[in-house]
Amino acid sequence: MGRIDDILAGKNSVGITGHIRPDGDCAGSCLGLYNYIRVNYPEIFVKLYLEPLPQKFLFLPGAESVDSSYGDESDFDIFIVLDTSDHERMGKSVKYFAGASATLAVDHHISNELFAEENILIPDASSTAEVLYGLLDPDRLNKDMATCLYTGIIFDSGVFKYSNTSQKTMNIAGKLISYGIDFTKIIDNSFYASTYKQNRIMGRALLDSKLVFGDICIYSLVTRDIMDQYGVNSSDLDGIVEQLRNTTGVECALFVYELEDGTFKASLRSSEYLDVNKVAQQFGGGGHVRAAGCSLKGPADFAIRKILGVIAGELSYEWNSERI
Repeated sequence: MGRIDDILAGKNSVGITGHIRPDGDCAGSCLGLYNYIRVNYPEIFVKLYLEPLPQKFLFLPGAESVDSSYGDESDFDIFIVLDTSDHERMGKSVKYFAGASATLAVDHHISNELFAEENILIPDASSTAEVLYGLLDPDRLNKDMATCLYTGIIFDSGVFKYSNTSQKTMNIAGKLISYGIDFTKIIDNSFYASTYKQNRIMGRALLDSKLVFGDICIYSLVTRDIMDQYGVNSSDLDGIVEQLRNTTGVECALFVYELEDGTFKASLRSSEYLDVNKVAQQFGGGGHVRAAGCSLKGPADFAIRKILGVIAGELSYEWNSERI
């Protein structure tokens, strides 16, 4: 029996959610847990609430069961929040969290605010999917669950290349492969595959990028006008900040894009020494030491200047914001 099995004892209804704008770890861990409960506990009513999944994650088993309407008013015996660091990141699911008899948060973000009644936080883990695997009974997993968990792990570990990858991560990945998952297809479809319009918007973001701070920091901006021009939405912007970070000699990458409400989402990555979680926390965001994010109000040049100013301070770099 796993820790989750103990938590589910005596429960008749379970609600599950992850963070707004779900990525691979969020989708994989949420669907992994959803399938685990649905298969092993058919007597429990379980429901998964997430914003619409990006197209590339619709292959995940159970994806068709995701409720993105938030139209019901269900009260759950326990509401489980995965890969989410605070209340705000739950979006519209927060009403189910507030009405539940018990709450549980499972996460790996160092910025997690420990907002649930019970919090299982392992900041050193590669992903929430890795944390979740340790809470499940491996004898009760199947191929579908393993597919979801493996997707979560490869997404947040960068297919095992990020610094959060450990021997434990690799051991768990090997065990998940033993369930017969098509790991090659999972990696290609969820991490590397991209549409023509996604390639075009990445090209535009790279073309418009600028180097600052002695060429050790790179940033780029995509506004709503540009997104409309290329026919893309925020889910089509995956991978841009990572490609920026891959620039030779760059320590920090900043990618900023405009949301529908006129605010701006900033994604930060670093290579070796800059703590981007510390930068993001200055704006109410957070994440990990090498990968973090936050949201800011516009206009665009103001948002970028604000973030670059904090980055310059962390790098002890004398910078004149008039240069951008």
